[in-house]
Formats: sequence, C-alpha cells, structure tokens
Amino acid sequence: MKRLIDYINKFVLVKIASLQTASVTTRVIAGLLTSKAIAVFIGAEGMALIGNFQNFVSSFQTVSILGSYKGVVKYIAKFKEDVVELSKTISTVFYAGFIATIIVSVTCYFNAELIKDIIFPSYNNYTLAIKVFAIVLPFYALNMFTFSIMNGFSKYKILIIINIIGQILSVSVALLLIYQERLKGALISVAIAESLIFLITLVGITNRRSLVPLIKVNRFSFGFLKKLGPYSMMALFSAVLLPLVALAIRSYIIENIGYKDAGFWEAMTRISKYYLMFVTSLMTLYILPRFTEINDIKEFRKEVFGFYKTVMPILAIGLLLIYLLKPLIVSVVFTEEFEPVEDLFSWQLLGDFIKVLSMVIAYQFIAKKMFWHYILTEAFLIIALYYSSIYFINYFDGVKGAVMAHFVSYLVYYGIILSIFGKSLFGSLKANKG
Repeated sequence: MKRLIDYINKFVLVKIASLQTASVTTRVIAGLLTSKAIAVFIGAEGMALIGNFQNFVSSFQTVSILGSYKGVVKYIAKFKEDVVELSKTISTVFYAGFIATIIVSVTCYFNAELIKDIIFPSYNNYTLAIKVFAIVLPFYALNMFTFSIMNGFSKYKILIIINIIGQILSVSVALLLIYQERLKGALISVAIAESLIFLITLVGITNRRSLVPLIKVNRFSFGFLKKLGPYSMMALFSAVLLPLVALAIRSYIIENIGYKDAGFWEAMTRISKYYLMFVTSLMTLYILPRFTEINDIKEFRKEVFGFYKTVMPILAIGLLLIYLLKPLIVSVVFTEEFEPVEDLFSWQLLGDFIKVLSMVIAYQFIAKKMFWHYILTEAFLIIALYYSSIYFINYFDGVKGAVMAHFVSYLVYYGIILSIFGKSLFGSLKANKG
C-alpha cells in the first residue's frame, strides 16, 4: 500500500497529473460535449445508432492493427538500442499492419451495404459513413504504428500532447458535422475521429525521420510475428468481441423495445465510460507495469490490497456522488428526453465498482502472459454479458435488464477471478513458498 501511495504522490500527482490527466480530462470533456450535441440535435434514437456504429468502428480498428499495440511497445522498448532487431520489429509490424489494414478497408468498402443493414436496421441512408471509415482506416493504422514507436522510445510528453491536440481537433470537427448534418454528420465524425489525429502526429514527427530507413521488406520476420501472437490474440479477443457484444445487445433492444430505449442504454454506457477513464488510466500506468516486475506472491497480494484500500474507497465515494447527482448529470450531459436514464444508474454503478475490483486482479493475466486464463475468463464474460442481457431484458420487459445483466455478469466474473487467484490472495504465504 505504501508503494502505491508513494507512486501516486511522486508520479501520478506530479508527472502524470500534469499531462496524462490533462489528456484523459480532454477526452472526457470532448465526449461530454459530443454527447450533449447528439442529445440536442439528434436525440435518443440517433444516440442508439451512433453507439452501434462506434462499436463497429472500434472492433475493426483493432483488427486493422492486429491488436498488436502493447506488444509492439514492449519490443520496441526492448530493442531500441539494437538497430538490427529494431529494424526487424518495425518492418514486421509495418508490413503486417499494412496488409491487415488494406484487407479490412477493402472488405468494409465493398460490403458497406451489408454492414449498414446490420448496424442501422430500418435506416437506409448511411452507407456513406461506412465507406468513409474504410477510406480513412489506413491513417488510423499509421497513427497507431507511430504511437507505438513513440511509446516504445518513452516519448510520453509528445505522445500526450499529440493526443490532447488531436482530441480538440476531433471534437471540433464532430460538433461542426453534427450541427450541419445531424445524424449523418455524427456518423461521419465517428468514422474519421481517430484518423484525424494522424494529421497532428504527422506534424509532430516531421523532424523525426531517422527510423524510416529501418523499414525494409527483407527485414520482415515471421518469427517476430509469432512472438507478437499472444499479445495480439489477447488484445483482439476482448477489444473486438466486447464492442460487438454491446452492438448485439443494443440491436436486440432496438428490435424488441425500441430505438429510444437503446439510446437511453447507450447514454448510460457513455457516462460510465467517462468516469471510468480516470481509474483505468491509473491501472494501466501503475498496476500493469508493477505486476510485470513482481515475481513474489507477497508483493502481488500487497499491491492488490493496497489498491483496494487506497483507490477503491475514493471510487466508492465518487460513484455515490454520481448516484446522488444523477438528475443534474443527465440534464447537463443530455436533455429532458433522457430523463429515463436516471433509472439505470444504480445497477450500472454497482456493476462498474465490481468491474474495477476484478480488473485490478485480472491485469495479472496480461502481466504474466497467462494466455488461456485470459481467453477463457474473457470468453465467459462476453457470453455472460450477452445471454444475461437478453434474459433480464425479457424478464423485466425493459432496458433496465441490460444494466442488471452488467452487474450480475461482472459479479460472477469477479468470483471466477477470485477463485483463480484465491491462494495468492488469501492462502498461507508459507504454503505458497513451499
């Protein structure tokens, strides 16, 4: 616990609080402004459709980069002093990503009508947004490729500044498009938002061309691609399937209850995403690197319970305040039309609290490359989220069933995580050592 407090005092509140927190805050404010614009100019029905499209975009963006971002960062950091291995890493990632991105782009462009029928049931005028996404996807992939290099070389400052400026640019374009084109503009803004950041990245790296000569076709390595495999599979599994499950649940709500209720669920999901950004940012910056360097059960236990004792009470108080202020939050972030969202807060907040409790421990799967543990538990979570949502939506005849399913799924998932790490967290240290 003392280590976590020292870290927060020395790093988070001093270094990270200045730029990283500014980056997260900018992203949250951008999201709130966009949500308000959607609520005012488009309404709940549009919110549901935009949610479906965002889930589609998120999944296919991850596929386009083969889910390799974190693995690439690790290997670039490892080989940054070894020119030959660095060239092999960058070349392999660049060409593999290029091929994957072109395949995804071409597939999306020429199957836009089919995709439109899945994402926008009963709406026939939004094929353009899918085609625009297909066209700009390579710029997103290039941006993530550049980000992974900067991250691997610990260029955190310029990386965060680019993110902040990129978010400001993206939200400005989004607000303009929503104001001028309503739903069509909002969908196009979703399609281009992440790709727009590449314009800022390009300016930031114009004087950093020293790595370009390292990208060579003959340095492409299938062996290195195999090394990236576990990282890619873990990232692809959750980052692709979780958004698609959300899309499937929202589509089920649309078909069985209506667009407005699906929009209310999307609104609740957005609020959840905004306040969780701060917690997940802290976990990514501290918990994952810390677990990676820990090889002792005692230290692992200390970090988990330290996080529980220091961060979770603050989160609990924050969630309680959000619950008490829910009428104000809904009226500020959305409009009077979204008043039914207030009924969704209790189960969503409880589910998010359990979600964070489980995520803290589950980071150990990634830190220690526990591949099958990660895949099987994530598969359970994905299946549980979908089927429990369908069950509760039908049983309670309303969208409230979806947030109840969120709570129940993460509660059971947390139970499974605790059973896997039970000995490490609660067993005798002497027995574990022996």
